[in-house]
Amino acid sequence: MRTSRADEFLEFAIARSGHLFRSACLLTSGDTHLAEDLVQETLGRMYAVWGRMARVGNPAGYAQSVLVRTFLSHRRRRSATERPLGELPDRAPDTGEDPALRIALLDALAGLAPKDRAVVVLRYWEDRSIEETADVMNTSSAAVRTRSTRALAALRKRLGGSITEFATR
Repeated sequence: MRTSRADEFLEFAIARSGHLFRSACLLTSGDTHLAEDLVQETLGRMYAVWGRMARVGNPAGYAQSVLVRTFLSHRRRRSATERPLGELPDRAPDTGEDPALRIALLDALAGLAPKDRAVVVLRYWEDRSIEETADVMNTSSAAVRTRSTRALAALRKRLGGSITEFATR
């Protein structure tokens, strides 16, 4: 019985880790190392409660909630602002995507407050409702709407007309 539960978790982790990593990358504004750490911590927390997951109707949604809460708690730590820069990172292989657009969007996301960034990722990347986002963030629906409006205005201000410039390429 114990191995089947471990096998079920392993299957879940393999299926969801890519999606969790992409969301974590957006939450961390492209910091892939921190994103990997967040996914690892999320999966560790999920494994700890996996035996009780029968009561949860949507384990994937629960994992996403755990990821966002892990990110927000990480941002509260004093060490979260440390960014060592000894060497430049290796260049990513060219995937045919527009790197200028990606950098502009990640920089714009990085300029948002962590909770505003979490709202944008949950509402527009994860396509969650206001109520679901409020539940994940342990806040009210009104706070989510306010943060969403504020964050989108800040993104428009940061990106200005340049976003249409990138979109027409």
